[in-house]
Amino acid sequence: MTTRFGPVHFVPGGNRGRYPASNSVYVEAANILIDAGADAARYRQLLDGPGVREVWLSHWHEDHLTHLDLFAGLPLRIMAEDAAALSGVEPFLDSYGIVREDFRDYWRRVLPREFNFKPRRATHFFTPGEIVDLGSCSVEIIGAPGHTPGHTAFYFREPRVMFLADYDLTRFGPWYGDRDSSIELTLASLEKLAHYPAEVWLTSHEDGVFLGDAREAFAAYRAVIDAREARLLDFLAQPRTLDEITSACLVYRKPREPKAFYEWGEGAIMGKHLTRLLRSGKIKEEAGRFWRVV
Repeated sequence: MTTRFGPVHFVPGGNRGRYPASNSVYVEAANILIDAGADAARYRQLLDGPGVREVWLSHWHEDHLTHLDLFAGLPLRIMAEDAAALSGVEPFLDSYGIVREDFRDYWRRVLPREFNFKPRRATHFFTPGEIVDLGSCSVEIIGAPGHTPGHTAFYFREPRVMFLADYDLTRFGPWYGDRDSSIELTLASLEKLAHYPAEVWLTSHEDGVFLGDAREAFAAYRAVIDAREARLLDFLAQPRTLDEITSACLVYRKPREPKAFYEWGEGAIMGKHLTRLLRSGKIKEEAGRFWRVV
């Protein structure tokens, strides 16, 4: 079942939109689907009913592509900065920044089996700031980098509905562990998005619907970044290697399986914080060990 906000329909993913599922948005009359990681049965209903004429992607991550095969042959639109990751498994893993060969082998098996991954090519690219007239409403294409370089949010002007995609306002907080992710750009994008006059805020994960004033949700979401950094600084009271930092599970709180997802992600996010703290002078590094500057 979808939830409707004017011509904009929220299409929930399985398991309340938790990874590896994601929520989608469908725009009636225009027959546009944004992201393809929700429920295959719901997508088939859309195809059998009002139809889908074009698929838009908020970004390149696997949980937003799972059922893209159902829409094979349709125009596919994404931001140009994210398009290269779609071109094959190896560019996909390179875009994540996964280096360890055992982790890459894991994803080489999982991507085609669980996410139906195959090389794809976008037919059109978004332009940040463009306004697209969809007939039933107009939508502003918002470049919102940080999560990925080409991460895109969509503001439907007339119904005042914002699809934040993977700036999902969940308790876990923002993800910025990819090779080209950025904490600074994530914060800048969140600041920009929070100031739109939306009355409905839709996101890619969990319940994914926020009504009215979302300032508290944005503030709590941004605060996760500071909390992670504070835990890291506490841990760096003694010199630590990246492996020791990763093993401390400052992000995920405890060891989890599969390691190719959680251990890699832990190290990737902490690596971004280490870079940021080194740049600010709050920590030092020598011979692969990091420590807090008192």
